[in-house]
Amino acid sequence: MAIIGEIIKKSVETLDKIFSNTNPQEAQEKVLEELLSRAKDTAFGKYYQFEQIRKSKNIREGFANEVPFHDYDQLKEKWWQKVIDGGQDITWPGKVKFFAVSSGTTSTKKHIPVTEDMMQSIRRGGMQQIKGIADFDLPAEFFEKEILMFGSSTNLKEVNGHFEGEISGISASQIPFWFEGFYRPGKEISSIDDWDLRVEELAKESVNWDIGAISGIPSWIELMLKKVIEFHDVETIHDIWPNFQVYTSGGVAFEPYRKSFEKLCGREIVIIDTYLASEGYIATQIRKETDAMALMTNNGIYFEFIPFIPENMEEDGSINQNAKSIKIEDVEEGIDYVLVISTVSGAWRYMIGDTIAFTNKEKAEIKITGRTKHFLNVVGSQLSVNQMNKVMERLSEEFDCQIKEFTVSAVLEENDYSHKWYLGLDAKKKLDEKEIAERLDKILKENNKNYKVARNKALKRVEVKLITDELFRKWTEETKQKGGQVKIPRVMKGKDFKDWENYVSKNG
Repeated sequence: MAIIGEIIKKSVETLDKIFSNTNPQEAQEKVLEELLSRAKDTAFGKYYQFEQIRKSKNIREGFANEVPFHDYDQLKEKWWQKVIDGGQDITWPGKVKFFAVSSGTTSTKKHIPVTEDMMQSIRRGGMQQIKGIADFDLPAEFFEKEILMFGSSTNLKEVNGHFEGEISGISASQIPFWFEGFYRPGKEISSIDDWDLRVEELAKESVNWDIGAISGIPSWIELMLKKVIEFHDVETIHDIWPNFQVYTSGGVAFEPYRKSFEKLCGREIVIIDTYLASEGYIATQIRKETDAMALMTNNGIYFEFIPFIPENMEEDGSINQNAKSIKIEDVEEGIDYVLVISTVSGAWRYMIGDTIAFTNKEKAEIKITGRTKHFLNVVGSQLSVNQMNKVMERLSEEFDCQIKEFTVSAVLEENDYSHKWYLGLDAKKKLDEKEIAERLDKILKENNKNYKVARNKALKRVEVKLITDELFRKWTEETKQKGGQVKIPRVMKGKDFKDWENYVSKNG
């Protein structure tokens, strides 16, 4: 009998009862009050008179009226550059030791402050994730197994008195001592900068581990699993880790990878979605009845929601300052909202760049529907990433293929526009590009009335180019980096798309 596992499982079930009673509205009111109280003496807090806002009859209304919306570039220019330069008490008390750095899709390069309070918030988010596992009826033995967290390198770069790295690397570098016995691949391997070398060392040691759960972005985790299987010349990952039962996904939609994951496994595994961004741990799946994720409403992040409609957005993709934010108790299910957060890292009314929709208002459960700058609306087609993902699932099923990656751009040719799609398949398969383009076009017309109208006006053509998903991965390695938080942009524009097409032309 797994005695230790039984103890841990009972503890997790107790956590389940503690966390399950949170009222989203009450939790959010308390979080905002705490944020304003903690930051009232910072430069930002003084400038926007947090102390006066706290005395308001309605703190949430006062906060929304006094503090403007920010995207990354706006917040960096006015405030965060001082934090990056080593300033103290700028947007959050104290001096920031860590910065989450990513190439991002909303800016060329982002440096997001990661305070100790945010690190604690992320750890609590991890506990919330573990709490969610209690709902999946896993055996007690599972809670004695090791957890493989495979993201970016933990070898952080020291710059001007602070440390820089991706959020997954920062989080892994700061794991609590009591977790080290469960954590794999361990500090030594995790600190290797080169992704291929890190995977090679992981593969060598993999037979010595008893992995029960794996966490990371699907595209890179899939590639890592393939390398481990190939290294040991076995058929499935369960030949190496027979007790592997849970995969926690994040960063992108998992569905395009489901079939290929199943081929790598010897039996069914539990998939749990998470939402860990550079700005904080936003949400995690806590119920097996749904693949939606519950917002962490009592964990150092205050949420606001802006309806994702043209009049609320500026041409550069930022939020119109006249847009009215919606509180968590006033949202509607099935509506696309721009997610705005205020956090214990000193992000204030910050547009994270994602759009979400509520699937269950009472439980504050959401799904990520896309990126504000990955929304294709040049000619009124109003295509979200969520709609694109669903089309790829349909095409994969109907043409018996796996479309794991894709990108699209609206291209102006003379006076008309065309949508040019690049679809990444898991293997070279003889498929007719014109036939797939016609089917893609038809599916979108059937499910998006705005797209149908656009196709009768300025959007004259739809083209599809079929390439391997490996080409997407190679492009990512050569132009961004390998592994970690790196994701394929679903919508490309202007020069970025021209550069992409040149790359495909030379390497396809």
